[in-house]
Amino acid sequence: MKSFTTLITVLVVLFYSNIAYSQYSNDENMISVVTPPPGYNVNHQAQPFSTIITVDGFDNIYLGTDFGEPYIATNPRDPLNSFCAFNTNNLYYTLDGVNWTKHNPSFPGFGILGDPVMCYDSLGTAYYVQLYQNGGTYGVTVVKSTNNAADWSQPYNVASTNAGLSDKEWVTADQTGGPYANNVYVGWRQFGSSGMRFVRSTDHGVTWSSPLTFSGSQGAYVSVGPNGSIQGGSVYFACLNGNYIAVNRSTDGGVTFSTQVVAATTVAPGIACAGRRTVKNCIRMDAFPRMAADNGYTSTRGNVYVAYCSNPTGPDNCDVYVARSTNYGVNWSTPVRVNDDNTTTDQWMPSISVDRNGKVYVCWYDSRIDPGNNIMTLLYGAVSTDGGQTFGTNYPISNEPFNPNNMAVGQPGGEKYMGDYIGISAIGNTSYSVWMDGRNNSLGSYVGFFPDYALTVSPSFENLINADTAYFTVKVPAIKGPYTSATKFTASLDTLPSQGTINITFLNRDSLTSYPDSLTLRVISSANVTPGRYKMKIKGMGDNGLPVHERTVDILANSFYVDMGTNRNGTAQYKVNGVTYNDQHQFIFASNSVVTVQAVSPITSGAYRYIYTHWSDNGDTTHNITVSDNMNLKAFFKVQYKLLVTSAVGNTFGGNEFYDSASAFTFGVLSRIVTYNNQDYYFHGWTGTGTGSYTSPDSSGSDSAVTWSMSTPILENARWSNLIGIEPNGTEIPLVYKLYQNYPNPFNPSTTISFDLIKPGNVKIVLYDILGREVRTIVNEHAEPGRFKVIFTADNLASGLYFYRITSNEFTDVKKLLILK
Repeated sequence: MKSFTTLITVLVVLFYSNIAYSQYSNDENMISVVTPPPGYNVNHQAQPFSTIITVDGFDNIYLGTDFGEPYIATNPRDPLNSFCAFNTNNLYYTLDGVNWTKHNPSFPGFGILGDPVMCYDSLGTAYYVQLYQNGGTYGVTVVKSTNNAADWSQPYNVASTNAGLSDKEWVTADQTGGPYANNVYVGWRQFGSSGMRFVRSTDHGVTWSSPLTFSGSQGAYVSVGPNGSIQGGSVYFACLNGNYIAVNRSTDGGVTFSTQVVAATTVAPGIACAGRRTVKNCIRMDAFPRMAADNGYTSTRGNVYVAYCSNPTGPDNCDVYVARSTNYGVNWSTPVRVNDDNTTTDQWMPSISVDRNGKVYVCWYDSRIDPGNNIMTLLYGAVSTDGGQTFGTNYPISNEPFNPNNMAVGQPGGEKYMGDYIGISAIGNTSYSVWMDGRNNSLGSYVGFFPDYALTVSPSFENLINADTAYFTVKVPAIKGPYTSATKFTASLDTLPSQGTINITFLNRDSLTSYPDSLTLRVISSANVTPGRYKMKIKGMGDNGLPVHERTVDILANSFYVDMGTNRNGTAQYKVNGVTYNDQHQFIFASNSVVTVQAVSPITSGAYRYIYTHWSDNGDTTHNITVSDNMNLKAFFKVQYKLLVTSAVGNTFGGNEFYDSASAFTFGVLSRIVTYNNQDYYFHGWTGTGTGSYTSPDSSGSDSAVTWSMSTPILENARWSNLIGIEPNGTEIPLVYKLYQNYPNPFNPSTTISFDLIKPGNVKIVLYDILGREVRTIVNEHAEPGRFKVIFTADNLASGLYFYRITSNEFTDVKKLLILK
């Protein structure tokens, strides 16, 4: 749904080639290469993309990260073939119900905006519809596929206008053998005109009729159902019209339509909340209709259903409802609430589908797991087996809760936008749901089955040594929803051994018909099987092959696992038969193999150093192991941290070394008085940087040597002062020269010498011993008139009586000082 013109614009640029594409024969389960039909864009750069996420035996299939608004369609000729798409024009298709392949159809000449929807006709032709904008022209375009959504045709223009934005389209096809078989129908909201639009194609999407216009405000939806005994004789167009869901019906293949009728009211009386609203004070959603018709041959044939969410009366925030018509949309029942929770939490954004047995499937977002109705959400589902009169127990379809506020895209006003729809496709005793899921704090794309069964296999591996037998338990520990189908299991190896045999058989049975239940799988190896790991895939399949789930276990023929690593994963290193690794690694070795392992030490990484201490088997740094069983082997390393000591005048010790964590060490300066570049400097302490570093409590310099420990790298900087620097001692300009007695006196190790100058000039203060020998120049620099002081430190002088003399211009004077240590 586009809330503004440029919500998202995706330009997909693909390279075209003349390669052949694969036509899949569903009957023979074989692949044959055929020539693509004329006009096809054979730009297929498909890639496997899906990941199975299993929680408590139940699967969700992760496809990728996309911008929401997904929908899904299933091939009526092959229930294992479905495809779905998202607003980024990322399309995914499956040929086996488990593995999904990513493919981005190209729309050359059309600036794609999003809102992807799709369908199949009765021949298995797939249609994929997108909105577009070319400058000031807005419209709807479609591509189609005749090879199970693997490759796509050139785009066809469904409709275009310069009047304003085309928005929130929908598509369906007549999957019956009736007089309008394979007609394709599209509806959308046309801004800048009178409202809702509808077109049809009678030549498989190549050309389209002139648009019909209906009254309405948003949320177009189209569906096909029977008209008595006439297959596909009713075409329904639904939309939101103010506070109401309105439905038009055609009985001539979409040429003309009856007067619009009201199917449901989207808000309770007195609640001024039409169209879009927010749930949880942050998630923007809508009350747009989702519609499905029953084309089966049960007692509910011809029923039409509309699903939507609405604010009920009272404290509840939002619920999911289904209204039904049993007379081809003429009259509609009182809506039934689908969510069975007795809480005031939110349920929103439903999708609905009906299978050929008359079962009605609904999925929606649901926050009942969050008692405070704050954020946490799951995708839920329910099934009606009585023509929409009641719905069964609700079950979560997604297997992990998520926070939609973490994934929704911000809109003006602070609202978050999850899109306007998700998808569900009834397959026959089960359905596919597709939704946007924020469990990883991203716009994640997921599909899952409902109703469904959980599948577990134990153990995860077995060793078969020489002629051996292993047993695996294949179990369905639980089900979700009214799953009553038999589940048939198969098992096979990914590769066959080049020598010997591995035989797989199910004991007694290979199917389950009641749940929970389990069966046993027996694996027998001959004596001379080529050593190695053989992956055994166990597949469970319901009716029509769905739901389908796979589990893989390892068979280690005449081989064993050796799990190896370090306690410093990713940094410390070890070698196996001369090859270096730095992470946890699982090796497979033939029985009785002799393997050389070595811990690499030391390993330095910046301010960290890792030192080997021991192997978990108490072996030497380098030693051999004989593999006669599954093993876990770990090399242990201790960490050392670097102490960096800096000093402007050098004269330090203990720095730039690595020390054990929490172990005592000593650093310091060799002398508190340093002559550097012909000047004397006095040490005043340390300034530390880093967690747990040392900083001197004062500037006395008494901590010239420090014993310390650390648990992270630290930096210690030695502080020094220039001993011959003159400091001002006030702002007064004296009238006479004067040399003051040093203070303190006696002293150890520092004293202050003060003096007054009345004229600018060089000042020199020299220290002499009692014999009159010059010991040190304390001051020798230029100074302006004023009062001054200098700090004199006698760290490296002996105790005793000394003299200091000042000379400046015509002034000279001498004083005594006494050093006592």
